[in-house]
Amino acid sequence: MSRVSIPPRSPFEKEIGFTRALRVGQRIEVSGTVGIAEDGSVPESAREQADRCFALIADHIERLDGKVSEIVRIRMFVTDMAYADDVSAAFAAALQGVRPTATLVGVTSLYDPSWKVEIEAEAQVGET
Repeated sequence: MSRVSIPPRSPFEKEIGFTRALRVGQRIEVSGTVGIAEDGSVPESAREQADRCFALIADHIERLDGKVSEIVRIRMFVTDMAYADDVSAAFAAALQGVRPTATLVGVTSLYDPSWKVEIEAEAQVGET
């Protein structure tokens, strides 16, 4: 079975030794994605961070020849459940009509204290 990944964008990928997004056969896995802007800044609001996460996830999946419509699973982690509505709204906007399985979990912290949201995704290519 073929194994394809996208080139690293984050120094963490090389430093820690993981892959941001990986396609094995028809399955695409996108590891925890945070809403860091192109210039390295972190948006203040949870909604902006979540919107950025979903944009990055879509880009990763498309670079591995998948489509957002093929997402089957989303896991969302928030550092405060007060962010749940904003993150859920970003989810609804990004995945309108896709209806994947989803989990939203409150966690005590993420790697960087400015990160409020981290999102993972799985897609099954060719199943839509």
